[in-house]
Amino acid sequence: MKPPVREASARQHSGEPSSGFGSNDGRKDRLRNRDLAELECCEIARLVDRSTQELRRAWLTLYHTGPPLGLSRDLMIRGLADKLQQRAHGGPSRALQRRLRILAGEFEKGARSFDPGIILKTGTTLVRQWRGRAHTVLVREDGFEYEGRRYRSLTVIAERITGAHWSGPRFFGLGKRARPS
Repeated sequence: MKPPVREASARQHSGEPSSGFGSNDGRKDRLRNRDLAELECCEIARLVDRSTQELRRAWLTLYHTGPPLGLSRDLMIRGLADKLQQRAHGGPSRALQRRLRILAGEFEKGARSFDPGIILKTGTTLVRQWRGRAHTVLVREDGFEYEGRRYRSLTVIAERITGAHWSGPRFFGLGKRARPS
């Protein structure tokens, strides 16, 4: 017989450790304490022992909506574990979130295959000589920085430099890699 599951708020008031299923899933309340992160790991390990009904309630608490119809128990456990890990250790960067949105958009349009193109790491510096002047662009997590200003696309920067429409990646020499034969 499984012990009854109590609400996290009741545990917090009684001095017992929280289960990790709080009502707030924002970045502000990420666990900063190593002991609390270990508690999250224990909670993740115990997900397998919970009933499907308990998993649905936990999903509702963490995602503020019920699990998708037809979602298997295994996928529900994986989704809950992912959410708990994000709360304990932080979620994906804004750059990764942006990249995933782009790929999801391509998928929704019916693209049969995805070409991830070139993925630049945050902190990379791009340098391009143009009409006797070196132009330097810094890759940031949320876009690019050129001459102290932030831009979302290299194409806008290339246009600003040249005064004409250019493909930003092509202007900075970021062509596709040759595939091994």
